[in-house]
Amino acid sequence: MIMTHKCPPGYEAKFAEFIRLCKETRAKGMKDVIIAAPWAIGDSYEEIIESLARLADAGLTLHISSRNG
Repeated sequence: MIMTHKCPPGYEAKFAEFIRLCKETRAKGMKDVIIAAPWAIGDSYEEIIESLARLADAGLTLHISSRNG
């Protein structure tokens, strides 16, 4: 079975800052992305999966800050 991938409508505009962050992080030779809250990578399952795929494609590791600071 071949799985196809389709970017959620409006994703690239909505998450332009996150996409830029991934590209810049990788370009600088860093491997970690830290976000303050999970919703920074998506509001729906499809958006979250797209963000995780972009992180994986760039070879980056995701870290989410603790709610307690």
